[in-house]
Amino acid sequence: MSFFDKLGCRITSSNSLLCVGLDPDVAKLPAGVGLVEFNRAIVAATKDFACAYKLNFAFYEEAGVAGWGLLAETRRCIPADIPVIADAKRADIGNTSRAYARAIFEELKFDAVTVNPYLGYDGVAPFLEFRDRGVYILCRTSNPGAADFQTLPVDLGGRVAPLYEVVAEKASQWNEHSNVGLVLGATGAAELGLIRRKFPNLPFLVPGVGAQGGDLTLVVRDGQGSCPGGLIINVSRQVIFASPSSDFAEAAAQAAQALRDEINQYRQ
Repeated sequence: MSFFDKLGCRITSSNSLLCVGLDPDVAKLPAGVGLVEFNRAIVAATKDFACAYKLNFAFYEEAGVAGWGLLAETRRCIPADIPVIADAKRADIGNTSRAYARAIFEELKFDAVTVNPYLGYDGVAPFLEFRDRGVYILCRTSNPGAADFQTLPVDLGGRVAPLYEVVAEKASQWNEHSNVGLVLGATGAAELGLIRRKFPNLPFLVPGVGAQGGDLTLVVRDGQGSCPGGLIINVSRQVIFASPSSDFAEAAAQAAQALRDEINQYRQ
C-alpha cells in the first residue's frame, strides 16, 4: 500500500484530518516526565483522534547522540496503522540525499518525510525512489521569513509566477509514482487556495494552525483535494502542551478531540 493510500484509509477510519506533531520541547515537559515517556502518553491519549503523527527531528537531534535513540523509541510507540511523518526537511546532492532517504525510510521506518526542494530534482529524486513512502515538498511555509524567497516573481517566458507556485508545478511533474505532496502553511491562506485550485490532485500537509495563528476555517474550506490523503492539518503545541501538569495526557486528548471535531464541522 502506498503512503497516501494508507493515509486515506486512516483518515476514513479515524474520521480525522488532524496530524499531531510530536515536538517535545524539553523545557516544557512536565516535571519528572522523560521525553519518550511523554510521547508515549501523548500517543496513547490522542491516537483515536489523529490521522497521523509528525516528528520534528530538531527536538530529538538537540539531545545529541541520545537523540537518535529517542527518535527511534518514539517511532516504535506509534501504532502500525497510523502513518508517521519525519519532519526532517532534508535534501542535498544526490548521493547525500540517498543516505538521508535510507536513514529515514529503512533505518527509522518512517512512512513519509518533508523535503527541501532548493537543490532541484536530483536532491529530491532519491526520496521519490521509495515509491511506497510519502515525500512532502516544502512549498509555501508558515514562518514570517517565508516571503524572503518563496514569493519572489519568476519569469517563465510569457507569464510571471511566484516561486512557491513554480515549486508546486515541479512537484506535480515529479509525482509520477503518486507519492508527492506539498507543505503549505496555514498562515498563507490565499496562497494555499491558489495552489489547491491549480493542483487538485496533490496532497497537502498544512502546519501553522493554533500557536502560529492560521485560520482553520479557511484551511479546511480551501485545502481539501480530490486525492487520497488530500489534506492533513498538523497541530503540535496546542495539543501536546495543553497542560503543563501531571494531567498533560488527558488535556492533550481533550484538545485533540476538540480540534478533530472542529475540523469536521468545516468539512461539511
